[in-house]
Amino acid sequence: MTTNRDEKFFASTRGQIVVLLRRSGRTVEDLARALDLTDNGVRAHLAILERDGIVRQRGSVRRSSGGGKPAYVYELAQEAEDLFPKAYEPVLRRLLDTLSNQLGPEESEALLRSVGRRLAEEHSTRADGSHARLEAAVDVLNELGGLAELEERDGVVVIRGYSCPLAGVTPDHPEVCRMAETLIAELAGVPVHERCDRGERPRCCFEIASAGDDAQK
Repeated sequence: MTTNRDEKFFASTRGQIVVLLRRSGRTVEDLARALDLTDNGVRAHLAILERDGIVRQRGSVRRSSGGGKPAYVYELAQEAEDLFPKAYEPVLRRLLDTLSNQLGPEESEALLRSVGRRLAEEHSTRADGSHARLEAAVDVLNELGGLAELEERDGVVVIRGYSCPLAGVTPDHPEVCRMAETLIAELAGVPVHERCDRGERPRCCFEIASAGDDAQK
Protein backbone atom coordinates (compact mmCIF):
# COMPACT_ATOMS: atom_id res chain seq x y z
CA MET A 1 0.00 0.00 0.00
CA THR A 2 1.31 3.45 -0.94
CA THR A 3 1.14 6.05 1.85
CA ASN A 4 0.87 9.83 1.52
CA ARG A 5 4.49 9.99 2.65
CA ASP A 6 5.52 7.69 -0.22
CA GLU A 7 3.57 9.77 -2.72
CA LYS A 8 5.20 13.00 -1.50
CA PHE A 9 8.67 11.47 -1.78
CA PHE A 10 8.18 10.19 -5.32
CA ALA A 11 6.70 13.55 -6.34
CA SER A 12 9.87 15.30 -5.15
CA THR A 13 12.97 15.77 -7.29
CA ARG A 14 14.91 13.13 -5.38
CA GLY A 15 11.98 10.75 -5.72
CA GLN A 16 11.93 11.33 -9.49
CA ILE A 17 15.67 10.60 -9.62
CA VAL A 18 15.08 7.33 -7.77
CA VAL A 19 12.34 6.34 -10.24
CA LEU A 20 14.56 7.12 -13.22
CA LEU A 21 17.47 5.16 -11.78
CA ARG A 22 15.19 2.21 -11.09
CA ARG A 23 14.72 1.91 -14.83
CA SER A 24 18.44 2.07 -15.65
CA GLY A 25 21.73 3.59 -14.61
CA ARG A 26 22.21 7.19 -15.71
CA THR A 27 24.82 9.90 -15.69
CA VAL A 28 24.40 13.35 -14.15
CA GLU A 29 23.86 14.74 -17.64
CA ASP A 30 21.15 12.17 -18.38
CA LEU A 31 19.31 13.02 -15.17
CA ALA A 32 19.68 16.77 -15.66
CA ARG A 33 18.23 16.49 -19.16
CA ALA A 34 15.31 14.29 -18.04
CA LEU A 35 14.43 16.55 -15.10
CA ASP A 36 15.27 19.89 -16.69
CA LEU A 37 17.82 20.67 -13.98
CA THR A 38 21.39 21.90 -13.97
CA ASP A 39 24.18 19.34 -13.54
CA ASN A 40 25.09 20.89 -10.18
CA GLY A 41 21.48 20.68 -9.04
CA VAL A 42 21.41 16.95 -9.84
CA ARG A 43 24.74 16.40 -8.09
CA ALA A 44 23.39 18.01 -4.92
CA HIS A 45 20.44 15.59 -4.87
CA LEU A 46 22.65 12.60 -5.70
CA ALA A 47 25.00 13.48 -2.84
CA ILE A 48 22.10 13.22 -0.37
CA LEU A 49 20.83 9.99 -1.91
CA GLU A 50 24.34 8.52 -1.76
CA ARG A 51 24.68 9.55 1.87
CA ASP A 52 21.40 7.80 2.67
CA GLY A 53 22.54 4.61 0.94
CA ILE A 54 19.89 4.85 -1.79
CA VAL A 55 22.15 5.58 -4.77
CA ARG A 56 25.67 4.49 -5.67
CA GLN A 57 28.19 4.98 -8.46
CA ARG A 58 28.50 1.99 -10.76
CA GLY A 59 31.35 3.10 -13.01
CA SER A 60 31.91 5.55 -15.82
CA VAL A 61 31.18 5.95 -19.52
CA ARG A 62 32.56 8.23 -22.19
CA ARG A 63 30.60 11.40 -22.71
CA SER A 64 28.45 11.55 -25.83
CA SER A 65 30.29 14.68 -26.89
CA GLY A 66 33.54 12.72 -26.92
CA GLY A 67 35.44 15.28 -24.87
CA GLY A 68 36.32 15.71 -21.22
CA LYS A 69 36.59 13.12 -18.49
CA PRO A 70 34.33 10.03 -18.51
CA ALA A 71 31.02 10.57 -16.70
CA TYR A 72 30.02 8.52 -13.67
CA VAL A 73 26.98 6.29 -13.98
CA TYR A 74 24.63 6.22 -11.00
CA GLU A 75 22.32 3.37 -10.07
CA LEU A 76 20.04 2.40 -7.20
CA ALA A 77 21.48 0.49 -4.27
CA GLN A 78 19.69 -2.75 -3.44
CA GLU A 79 18.30 -1.20 -0.25
CA ALA A 80 16.40 1.36 -2.32
CA GLU A 81 13.85 -1.28 -3.35
CA ASP A 82 12.39 -0.95 0.15
CA LEU A 83 11.16 2.51 -0.87
CA PHE A 84 8.75 1.10 -3.42
CA PRO A 85 5.28 -0.18 -2.47
CA LYS A 86 4.89 -3.95 -2.46
CA ALA A 87 1.83 -6.10 -3.11
CA TYR A 88 2.79 -8.63 -0.44
CA GLU A 89 -0.13 -7.90 1.88
CA PRO A 90 -3.08 -8.32 -0.54
CA VAL A 91 -1.41 -11.31 -2.21
CA LEU A 92 -0.72 -12.97 1.14
CA ARG A 93 -4.28 -12.34 2.29
CA ARG A 94 -5.70 -14.00 -0.83
CA LEU A 95 -3.30 -16.91 -0.43
CA LEU A 96 -4.34 -17.44 3.19
CA ASP A 97 -8.02 -17.19 2.24
CA THR A 98 -7.52 -19.88 -0.40
CA LEU A 99 -5.57 -22.15 1.95
CA SER A 100 -8.21 -21.85 4.64
CA ASN A 101 -11.06 -22.55 2.21
CA GLN A 102 -9.41 -25.51 0.51
CA LEU A 103 -7.64 -27.15 3.44
CA GLY A 104 -9.70 -26.08 6.41
CA PRO A 105 -8.40 -24.26 9.50
CA GLU A 106 -6.54 -27.20 11.07
CA GLU A 107 -4.61 -28.26 7.98
CA SER A 108 -3.96 -24.63 7.08
CA GLU A 109 -2.43 -24.03 10.51
CA ALA A 110 -0.37 -27.24 10.24
CA LEU A 111 1.01 -26.06 6.91
CA LEU A 112 1.95 -22.65 8.34
CA ARG A 113 3.65 -24.30 11.32
CA SER A 114 5.68 -26.27 8.78
CA VAL A 115 6.66 -22.96 7.19
CA GLY A 116 7.74 -21.74 10.64
CA ARG A 117 10.00 -24.76 11.02
CA ARG A 118 11.52 -24.16 7.60
CA LEU A 119 12.21 -20.54 8.50
CA ALA A 120 13.87 -21.69 11.72
CA GLU A 121 16.14 -24.00 9.73
CA GLU A 122 17.17 -21.08 7.52
CA HIS A 123 17.95 -18.94 10.59
CA SER A 124 19.44 -21.64 12.78
CA THR A 125 21.62 -20.29 15.59
CA ARG A 126 24.60 -21.74 17.44
CA ALA A 127 23.91 -19.71 20.57
CA ASP A 128 24.59 -21.56 23.85
CA GLY A 129 22.12 -21.41 26.74
CA SER A 130 18.37 -20.87 26.58
CA HIS A 131 18.62 -17.12 27.23
CA ALA A 132 21.07 -16.66 24.36
CA ARG A 133 18.81 -18.71 22.08
CA LEU A 134 15.83 -16.58 23.06
CA GLU A 135 17.80 -13.43 22.25
CA ALA A 136 18.70 -14.95 18.89
CA ALA A 137 15.01 -15.71 18.26
CA VAL A 138 14.17 -12.08 19.05
CA ASP A 139 16.81 -10.96 16.52
CA VAL A 140 15.23 -13.13 13.82
CA LEU A 141 11.76 -11.78 14.61
CA ASN A 142 13.16 -8.25 14.31
CA GLU A 143 14.75 -9.09 10.98
CA LEU A 144 11.25 -9.97 9.81
CA GLY A 145 9.94 -6.59 11.04
CA GLY A 146 8.67 -7.54 14.49
CA LEU A 147 10.27 -4.79 16.65
CA ALA A 148 10.39 -7.21 19.60
CA GLU A 149 12.18 -7.40 22.95
CA LEU A 150 12.77 -10.13 25.52
CA GLU A 151 11.08 -9.23 28.82
CA GLU A 152 10.55 -10.81 32.23
CA ARG A 153 7.62 -9.82 34.44
CA ASP A 154 6.49 -11.57 37.60
CA GLY A 155 8.70 -14.50 36.78
CA VAL A 156 7.22 -14.93 33.31
CA VAL A 157 9.51 -14.56 30.29
CA VAL A 158 7.90 -13.16 27.15
CA ILE A 159 8.96 -11.98 23.73
CA ARG A 160 6.92 -8.81 23.30
CA GLY A 161 6.56 -7.07 19.96
CA TYR A 162 5.66 -3.42 19.56
CA SER A 163 4.42 -3.99 16.02
CA CYS A 164 3.51 -6.94 13.81
CA PRO A 165 5.24 -7.70 10.49
CA LEU A 166 2.01 -9.35 9.27
CA ALA A 167 -0.44 -6.87 10.79
CA GLY A 168 -2.49 -6.69 7.60
CA VAL A 169 -3.53 -10.35 7.77
CA THR A 170 -3.38 -11.45 11.43
CA PRO A 171 -6.90 -10.22 12.43
CA ASP A 172 -8.53 -12.54 9.87
CA HIS A 173 -5.86 -15.22 9.86
CA PRO A 174 -4.51 -15.85 13.39
CA GLU A 175 -2.84 -19.00 12.07
CA VAL A 176 0.07 -16.87 10.85
CA CYS A 177 0.81 -16.16 14.52
CA ARG A 178 1.17 -19.93 15.02
CA MET A 179 3.75 -19.89 12.27
CA ALA A 180 5.74 -17.29 14.23
CA GLU A 181 5.20 -19.27 17.43
CA THR A 182 6.70 -22.36 15.81
CA LEU A 183 9.60 -20.34 14.41
CA ILE A 184 10.49 -18.98 17.87
CA ALA A 185 10.03 -22.32 19.61
CA GLU A 186 12.33 -24.05 17.11
CA LEU A 187 14.99 -21.35 17.38
CA ALA A 188 14.86 -21.08 21.17
CA GLY A 189 14.50 -24.80 21.85
CA VAL A 190 11.83 -24.20 24.51
CA PRO A 191 8.01 -24.40 24.57
CA VAL A 192 6.36 -21.15 23.45
CA HIS A 193 2.73 -19.99 23.71
CA GLU A 194 1.42 -17.33 21.34
CA ARG A 195 -0.36 -14.48 23.13
CA CYS A 196 -0.54 -11.96 20.29
CA ASP A 197 -2.80 -8.90 20.30
CA ARG A 198 -4.80 -9.01 17.07
CA GLY A 199 -6.82 -5.88 17.78
CA GLU A 200 -6.83 -2.57 15.95
CA ARG A 201 -3.05 -2.35 16.19
CA PRO A 202 -1.73 -5.95 16.12
CA ARG A 203 1.33 -6.70 18.24
CA CYS A 204 3.32 -9.89 18.71
CA CYS A 205 3.58 -11.56 22.11
CA PHE A 206 5.01 -15.00 22.86
CA GLU A 207 5.15 -16.43 26.36
CA ILE A 208 8.00 -18.78 27.19
CA ALA A 209 6.43 -21.71 28.99
CA SER A 210 9.63 -23.23 30.35
CA ALA A 211 12.72 -21.26 29.44
CA GLY A 212 14.96 -22.88 32.06
CA ASP A 213 17.26 -21.29 34.60
CA ASP A 214 19.43 -19.62 31.94
CA ALA A 215 16.53 -17.47 30.75
CA GLN A 216 15.98 -16.18 34.25
CA LYS A 217 19.46 -14.70 34.48
